[in-house]
Amino acid sequence: MVITVASHKGGVGKSTTAVHLAAYLKEKAPTVLVDSDPNRSVCGWAVNGTLPFEVIPLHQAARRTREFEHIVIDTNAGLRPDELKEIVEGCDLLIIPMTPDALSYQALMLTVGLIGNIPGAKYKALLTIIPPRPSRDGDDMRQELESHSIPLFTTGIRRFVAYQKAALAGVPVYQANDPRAQEAWSDYLSLGKEI
Repeated sequence: MVITVASHKGGVGKSTTAVHLAAYLKEKAPTVLVDSDPNRSVCGWAVNGTLPFEVIPLHQAARRTREFEHIVIDTNAGLRPDELKEIVEGCDLLIIPMTPDALSYQALMLTVGLIGNIPGAKYKALLTIIPPRPSRDGDDMRQELESHSIPLFTTGIRRFVAYQKAALAGVPVYQANDPRAQEAWSDYLSLGKEI
């Protein structure tokens, strides 16, 4: 299975989602994460510590991915329409992370508009960095997306400081030194079960 994580907007949790989906899938079968973002966010995450799966840069993917059953691809923000088309045609599922705010919503709608012209496109939006209650931002955005019939994961990824601690330590969130690390990981466990 090839899962690509992409969004026109940066700062929506693409790399965090790619890392944690790869960690989840690694428990099921050999999994690799391909870092195709020029910023090399995931490669940087991997250098800092020990991830339970292999991370490879894009230029090694053609040769190396044959060894794995699951491939997760992290992409850069601001994809051109031709790049997005290639990505959609090259994966089994495109995950589009978005935060519950107006700019992220606009970026998602732009992406969905472009994907709508690609035959057989399989994608789902993922609400990420959802603020804690009493904020209703996540619920309000979910309702907005549902009203436009945007395919959307039931699971949402809540905002936790544990993710930043995990990235700094170079580990998945479940290994982060944070009292809410397991709670944060539970969101990605739920997401993995949906996939």
